[in-house]
Amino acid sequence: MHRINCASCGWLAVAAALLLTIEPAASVAAPATATPASAPHAASAPAKPAPTMAEILAAAPASAWRRIPDEHTLYMELPAGRVVIELEPALAPHTVANIEAFARLHYFDGLAIVRLQDNYVAQWGDADGTRPIPRQLQTLAPEFAVPQGNIAFTPLADRDGYAPQVGFVDGFPAARDPPAGLAWLTHCYGAVGVGRGTDPASGNGSELYAVIGHAPRHLDRNVTVVGRVRQGIELLASLPRGTAELGFYATAAERTPIKSVRLASELPPAERTPLEVLRTDTPTFAALVAARRNRHDGWFVRPAGYIDLCNAPIPVRPAPKN
Repeated sequence: MHRINCASCGWLAVAAALLLTIEPAASVAAPATATPASAPHAASAPAKPAPTMAEILAAAPASAWRRIPDEHTLYMELPAGRVVIELEPALAPHTVANIEAFARLHYFDGLAIVRLQDNYVAQWGDADGTRPIPRQLQTLAPEFAVPQGNIAFTPLADRDGYAPQVGFVDGFPAARDPPAGLAWLTHCYGAVGVGRGTDPASGNGSELYAVIGHAPRHLDRNVTVVGRVRQGIELLASLPRGTAELGFYATAAERTPIKSVRLASELPPAERTPLEVLRTDTPTFAALVAARRNRHDGWFVRPAGYIDLCNAPIPVRPAPKN
């Protein structure tokens, strides 16, 4: 069992047309109506309150949402329920292809959640290393970052400490290095990555993990991130913590069995979990981020005027029935 190497690590939920042009806090709240010159003693009309995130989502048009594709969605069935994972082939094409091949082979069936490190990750795979892996799937070059090419990237205006620029690709938190022409998915809550050993090329997608705690962004560009849990992250985050080093379970009895892992496209339509995610290249999402950056709810005394990449909400909802 490969381990994510980290000696001292502890550990998804529109103002502008594009996130690139999000205005700072001062532009979010509507200005108070000026007192007419003809009525110098009249009181100013109260400022129109900024829309809340709930109001923004309620007003979102159907075009602001996209259906999660069945061909790139995994269903991991646990005793407590289903975990829905959307894979992102644009930013890890070969690794995603390998994982989907494992799913079609039913490789993960009967394996287990082998590690639960508090505030960090839940990891699953073959704890004993005895399940055969087809030769064509054994070796895979790492995809810690890939050429951005024509991949659409919606930048976030706020600064970041881990990458030259951060933003979103198809509803996934991502980062990029424009001079180098590289882009990658980031380790935000719910991110799904590939376990590996010391050799960077040792991760082939047969061992996966999901971030269940504070975003471990220091892992970015050191591990291949392949997708995000869209539903059911609580089924992983609520599991008992591992009792051995790095949160691995000391005994087989402590592990949570995996009933099956299937691509959604393999199941009959009646057995699927159709979901939609808010598109991150829309005015709706830009407004949502602005509202989170500058909270004007009655409870808040001082809006932050800033938002971290991993704190930007990416709403998911059941797909409307036709």
